Amino acid sequence: MSLPRLVAGMFLGLLTVLVANGAPAQDYPIKTVRIVATQAGGGGDIVSRLVAQELTRVWGRQVIIDNRSSVIANEFVAKAPPDGYTLLINSSSLWLWQFMRSDASWDAMRDFVPIIQTIKQPNILAVHPSLPVKSVKELIALAKARPGELNYATGVVGATTHLASELFNSLAGVKIVGVYYRGTAAALTGLMSGEVQVMFSNAASVTPHIKSRRLKALAVTTTQPTALAPGLPTIAASGVPGYEAETILGYFVPAGTPAALVSRLNRDIARALHQPNVKEKLFNIGMEVVGGPPEQLMAVVKMEIAKWGKVIRDAGIRAN
Repeated sequence: MSLPRLVAGMFLGLLTVLVANGAPAQDYPIKTVRIVATQAGGGGDIVSRLVAQELTRVWGRQVIIDNRSSVIANEFVAKAPPDGYTLLINSSSLWLWQFMRSDASWDAMRDFVPIIQTIKQPNILAVHPSLPVKSVKELIALAKARPGELNYATGVVGATTHLASELFNSLAGVKIVGVYYRGTAAALTGLMSGEVQVMFSNAASVTPHIKSRRLKALAVTTTQPTALAPGLPTIAASGVPGYEAETILGYFVPAGTPAALVSRLNRDIARALHQPNVKEKLFNIGMEVVGGPPEQLMAVVKMEIAKWGKVIRDAGIRAN
């Protein structure tokens, strides 16, 4: 091969490497970006619609929301091309499903790369007004006096609100029996009707019923008091040391997505999340913006796997 041809070949090879590693982050996006979220109207859907508006404005490219069931969403994104054009937003069902089903087709640590934690959302421990308790300590005393007689409502098996109930049973040393409903709305209806006495629910869902006195709030599940549930003590400070249960949402892309693209997505989504109007809208529906680098979300997921994996195994929780 002649020298000019050899040099040309080397240049072409170098250019290919540069395009593969640098150009995607510099030129991205050049087409529509898809964010796969779970059910319409859920937390991930709400967050992503606000983020999509900001990203569309900044990128000059359309960002669409694709709503699918949690399992299908996880499977779909795990198999998507690692090119930054298919994102997943999901919560604990992404990394805890493997503990509840033996046939999970994905592994959160193997098949996904974290981009950014979007929000965290406290849960509130609420009871039916007829229950003769005014505090967490009184609830624990009543549950111990009447073992197996009290019931908690839950809407989604394995969701944080469900696991929060089992964590409470474990750390408080009580046995409040779970009653399973078809979704959070049905579970809240069961609680308000008096079919069950106790429920852990996110602040956005339960607060209107607390204000109308149809439910009674005892405490919040965060480690520190939160402005999202003003005036409520924490469960940890109310007789259950070490108790914490928050819902978190994060963005992920398929494994193999170039690091430069992950960094670009992290930066642009963080800017979108921290727009004052976005933060305000999310706060008003009970969500606190978090942000942070991909490594932070990875650390949170690892801690969640260790913590909730044990709760799931100890309680024998299985998803249908």
